[in-house]
Amino acid sequence: MDVNFAPLRAWEDFFPGSDRFARPDFRDISKWNNRVVSNLLYYQTNYLVVAAMMISVVGFLSPFNMILGGIVVVLVFTGFVWAAHNKDILRRMKKQYPTTFVMVVMLASYFLISMFGGVMVFVFGITFPLLLMFIHASLRLRNLKNKLENKMEGIGLKRTPMGIVLDALEQQEETVSKFADYISKVKE
Repeated sequence: MDVNFAPLRAWEDFFPGSDRFARPDFRDISKWNNRVVSNLLYYQTNYLVVAAMMISVVGFLSPFNMILGGIVVVLVFTGFVWAAHNKDILRRMKKQYPTTFVMVVMLASYFLISMFGGVMVFVFGITFPLLLMFIHASLRLRNLKNKLENKMEGIGLKRTPMGIVLDALEQQEETVSKFADYISKVKE
C-alpha cells in the first residue's frame, strides 16, 4: 500500500491558544492513549518539522554524534520491535505499556551512546524532540477533523509514516481498532 504524507497543519491549529489544551485524565489511561495516538497521527508533519529543526541545530553543532545517535536509536528500536514480534512477553508489554516500551528503547540507546561519549547530543537531539511531541500530543484536545482523519488512517484508507510507527508499537485508537477488526471479519 502507498504511504501518504499527512499535510502540514496550520500553525494556528497546532498552537491555537490555551483554550484547546487541557491536562489529560491520568486515571483513564485508555482515553489518554487515544488522545496521544490521535494527535500523533493528525499533527505528524508538524511534529516532523519541529523535530527536524531541533535535530538540524544539534546536528550542525555535532554532526558525527548526531548521526551516531540516530543510527543507534533506529537499530535499537528495530531490534526491540523485532524481538517483540518474536517473543510473546515483549509483545504484551509493548501493547499494554507502550510508553514503557519506548522508554526502554530510549534507555538502551542512551547506554549504548554513552559508551561513545555523545550523551548530550542524544538528550537534546533525539530525546527532547520526542518529549516535546509526547507533551503536545497529551495536552492538545482533539477536534472533529482530527478524529475523522484518524478513522481513515485506522481502517486502512490512508497510510502515513506515523501510522506505520504506531502499528509497529501496536498502538491505535480503541474504536478504530475495533472498527478495523470488524471490517476484516466482514471481508472474510
